[in-house]
Amino acid sequence: MFARRFTSFFKRPSTSSSEKDGKLGSFGRKAVSFVLITVTGGVALSALDDLSIYRGCSSKAMEKVMNSKAMIEAIGEPIEKGPWYNASLAVSRQRHSVSCSFPVIGPQGTGILHLKAVRNGEDSLFRFLQQKDWDILIMDALVHVPSNDGPQQTLRINISDSVAPSAGTNLKPSEPEKPVKS
Repeated sequence: MFARRFTSFFKRPSTSSSEKDGKLGSFGRKAVSFVLITVTGGVALSALDDLSIYRGCSSKAMEKVMNSKAMIEAIGEPIEKGPWYNASLAVSRQRHSVSCSFPVIGPQGTGILHLKAVRNGEDSLFRFLQQKDWDILIMDALVHVPSNDGPQQTLRINISDSVAPSAGTNLKPSEPEKPVKS
C-alpha cells in the first residue's frame, strides 16, 4: 500500500480546463510533501548515526570499566550500563570525536561515567552502516556509594589511568620541566 501511494505521488494528474487552476496548488502540495519526507529521512539517518556512535563508545567504555579494580571495589560486580535515556552525547561536526556520559549500576552503588574518545578510520558514503573503532582518551567516573555511617560517599575514579593505551597509540608520559634558575 505504501509503494502504491509513493508511486502515485510522482504521477501527474490528468488535466482538464477546470483543473488548470488546481494544478499549481497540487504541485505545491507535492513539493512540500517531498521536502518534508526528505528532511524526516535525514533526521532519522542522523539519529541512527548518533545511536551507533553511542553504542560503540559505551560498549568499549564498559569493557574497560569491567576490568578496572577500583570500579569493582567501589560499586561491586557485575557492573551494568544504565538506561540509554539518561545518557548524553556530544559529537563533533565531522563525527571524529565524541564526549559521552552515561550511568553505571553495581550492587553496592551507582555512578556516572564520563568519557572523551576519537574515531579511527576513514569517512565513507555509508559511514552510518559501518562499525566504528573508537579510542578512549579520557574516562572517569563519579561514583555514589551508600554508607552505613550516614550520608553516601561520592568518589571520583579516573579509569583512563588504570588501563593501558591501545596498541595503535604511541603515548609516552611527559616529564615535568625543571625550573630554570636565573
